[in-house]
Amino acid sequence: MQGTVMTAALVIAAHGTRDPAGQLVAHALTARVAALLPDVDVSVGFIELSHPTIPEALSAALSRCPADDKRVVVVPLMLGTGTHVRHDIPDFIEEVVAEFPDARIDYAPHLGPDPALFRAVNRRIDDAMGDWRREDTTLVLVGRGALVPDANADHVRLARMHYEQGGWRNVTPCFLQVTQPHLPEGLDRARAQGTGQILVIGHWLFPGRMRTWTHEQALAWACDHPETAVRVGEVIGDCDELAGVVLQRFRDMRPDHRVEGSPAYVCGLLLQDRQVLIVGGGNVAQRRVPTLLEAGAHVRLVSPTATPALEHLAGTGQIEWHRRPFEDSDLEGVWYVQATTDDPRVNRRVAHGAEARHTFCVRADDAWAGSAWTPATMRTRGATVSVLSNKDPRRSRALRDEIAGLLEGA
Repeated sequence: MQGTVMTAALVIAAHGTRDPAGQLVAHALTARVAALLPDVDVSVGFIELSHPTIPEALSAALSRCPADDKRVVVVPLMLGTGTHVRHDIPDFIEEVVAEFPDARIDYAPHLGPDPALFRAVNRRIDDAMGDWRREDTTLVLVGRGALVPDANADHVRLARMHYEQGGWRNVTPCFLQVTQPHLPEGLDRARAQGTGQILVIGHWLFPGRMRTWTHEQALAWACDHPETAVRVGEVIGDCDELAGVVLQRFRDMRPDHRVEGSPAYVCGLLLQDRQVLIVGGGNVAQRRVPTLLEAGAHVRLVSPTATPALEHLAGTGQIEWHRRPFEDSDLEGVWYVQATTDDPRVNRRVAHGAEARHTFCVRADDAWAGSAWTPATMRTRGATVSVLSNKDPRRSRALRDEIAGLLEGA
């Protein structure tokens, strides 16, 4: 993306709040994103309670676009995939499209459980923990609650991620609205597990009613249960991590690319007896290594830890495993690299080192920051069918499955 001028405008679609502090933070984040995209018209619109509204922001952005190139990308500033993401914002977009029939408005995916936001929440957690140790503490993770079951399930999944990766005594998910358990019940469950100290953190972006209710309910519960120590963490807020996720959602739409389909040049790599480097021993590597082995590649895995499946491949001599962090010298002599760690800083080092050596590299966490993409593939009738969309893995998989169905019925 370096050196590329993106002419489409960006409208950040935020929820809105009556809390002046929340409005200030939303505008501060917009300014932070705008600083990262100096050639892009960046603005914010709100679903409710604040101005400008999303239709107002979209209409203003399109009015500022050139007459022959009216394009806007809408990035929903939403953590979950609830009613606002699925219905309200698309309805606003349709309303504006009727006003600007020649305009192109692309709708990016919501923020979701992005690793960068996970790190941002952990920083807020660390700020609130003080001298507490995680192994002595139960984390109560508070979500808003939605009418969409998928959104509530995503919150429970996020709580499990915090438990698996955070070293907590326990993690309890709960909600403020719509669905149960509500926050007081979540606190009761945490206390019943025998913990003497509880950290409450709301999964919120900005100050507003949700933050206020979280603090009020947690502190009221603490007053009724003086034997249990309770601390409350802060919102994600205006930060580099959140701005980076918004930037990536905008880049993923690739508004400067005018070619229908994927911008990638499709070719087949003949990896028989050639060295391939995999950095990171998690589930992504576990999925990709078998295919590389089937292609005849010599796979070198560099990671302090690995999944049991990868450990088995190393133990049986099918892959070479270096149980240590990545070193720049690992890139010497390899033909193809995949950076699959959970740490963007490591993946960035791998990609930069590969770029300097003219070696193609896939970044699992930031597709546009690499030099190659992994397609959705299938094998049928003695051939391999691969699908690359405009870097939307879900669309690639859906098209692959649709093609498979057509071929099976032929």
